[in-house]
Amino acid sequence: MADHQAPSSHPAIPVLEDIQSAAHLIEGILLNTPTLPAQKLSQALGTDIFVKYENMQITNAFKERGALTKLQSLTEAQRNAGVIAMSAGNHAQAVAYHASRLGIPSTIVMPQFTPFVKVASTKAFGAKVILEGETVAEAGLAAMRLSQEHDLSFVHPYDDFDIIRGQGTIALEMLRDVPDLDCLVIPIGGGGMISGMAIAAKGINPDIEIIGVETDLYPTMYNELKQEQLECGGQSLAEGIAVKKAGQLPALIAADLVSDILLVSEGQIEQAINAFATHLKTMAEGAGAAGLAAIISRPDLFKGRKVGLVLSGGNIDPRLLSSIMVRQLGRKQQIVGLRITIPDRPGVLGEISSVIGDLGGNVLEVDHHRTFLNVPVKGASIDITIETRDADHAREIIKGIEAKGHKVEHLNAPGQ
Repeated sequence: MADHQAPSSHPAIPVLEDIQSAAHLIEGILLNTPTLPAQKLSQALGTDIFVKYENMQITNAFKERGALTKLQSLTEAQRNAGVIAMSAGNHAQAVAYHASRLGIPSTIVMPQFTPFVKVASTKAFGAKVILEGETVAEAGLAAMRLSQEHDLSFVHPYDDFDIIRGQGTIALEMLRDVPDLDCLVIPIGGGGMISGMAIAAKGINPDIEIIGVETDLYPTMYNELKQEQLECGGQSLAEGIAVKKAGQLPALIAADLVSDILLVSEGQIEQAINAFATHLKTMAEGAGAAGLAAIISRPDLFKGRKVGLVLSGGNIDPRLLSSIMVRQLGRKQQIVGLRITIPDRPGVLGEISSVIGDLGGNVLEVDHHRTFLNVPVKGASIDITIETRDADHAREIIKGIEAKGHKVEHLNAPGQ
């Protein structure tokens, strides 16, 4: 195994043997998740897609690999003293779960804004939770301070030799299952997963291409590798990779082994989450869907190639998933919102409902407005949400309503 104790100016970089050693450390404890063909997605996008289902781990995310590798590598004295980590999500639960399982006291520092459900989940896995700081970065500073004050081993979420080699085991399993992959498309937050996977994959097959994915809002590693100064910030669906500064060691590795980084929009992440749910019947959080979002954004880059994706996590709020799926139906014009101005007299709503029904539409929701100032005093405005087959069917229904003399505004028309 490579030397862990090299000076910080020349950090030790894991090699293939280090990742293979990590695989032995976690063997039989973590699930060797399947890498399976995604035929519907492959047909739709013109490429040969294989998905690694890391959302099947106990905490529903890949973070357990690095966390367990780090915990297994501690000395007896370090285990007895305990560990501390900072995280607002999957890393927190991974450290908490495996520390408890190994009998290691664990403390997790989470930002004060962390949703209660994540705090409760982390406590349920056995950790002591401290809420401090407005941001993950501030929580990290608090964790480092507490680590020094109480002699606790700090388990960094990505900028750590053992974390990186643990995450690299994903690539070992993928290439064992599908040896002839042409490229791996990997989400990037701090860079622990892509750096470990790149070392493993390139160690097995030097010709395999490693492509990273970040969001438009957080082009952190993109800035590092391309010497750009794009702004980082904002509310992202992919909060798991919404990191403002990449790890030093991951950036060093990525600069050597990652061929390109693609930036994806929030809309493309939505589409990818929906595609996993509808086509593969599996849950992906925003960060977990980033690889598929990259293929959606640039299908030309992957056409005809054999591509490996990591569904890195499935911890998404069911309400958010529901909203995304309904919004996607709106994009396909299978759920359509119409605002119709009508005379305020009996029978008009029934007439409109009859038109929709006769043309094969289904009314989902109706809302009346009589006090809006842009509505005639003797008129009314109604918002109707309808279910249709597709965009052509929606247009047919709109024309049918207009033929009855009513003004129709299409509230979610394509391009809006």
